[in-house]
Amino acid sequence: MMFVRYVVFAIIATLVNLFTQEVVIRIAPVAPLALSILMGTAAGFILKYVLDKKWVFEDDYGGHRQEVQKITLYGAFSVLTTLVFWGFEVAFWMIWQTDLAKYTGAVLGLAIGYAAKFILDRTFVFKERQA
Repeated sequence: MMFVRYVVFAIIATLVNLFTQEVVIRIAPVAPLALSILMGTAAGFILKYVLDKKWVFEDDYGGHRQEVQKITLYGAFSVLTTLVFWGFEVAFWMIWQTDLAKYTGAVLGLAIGYAAKFILDRTFVFKERQA
């Protein structure tokens, strides 16, 4: 059940990211694309972190310093797994050069990336509670 919540929250965070990007694109006076990507990523990241912390891993607040360490590690794992996702998407496109291949690679990369990130987050960021 924990992994199902993790995936559902990943979908929600992705939708928030895309919605935020669309809003920023429409209202930004300068560099709307770059700003929209930055703002969308920030919104999705913050939401996903809060949802994962509270509802997936049931992690308690351990103080400011510990929380900063968790956010930093969570962010580093996010970057790492995003590179996996992009790598599959680009590789599939370069090999077969079709939209279907590109999106197939994206889905496969996302699945592998989210599975790996779940394990990394559970093991290193939100260490399971001791019974």
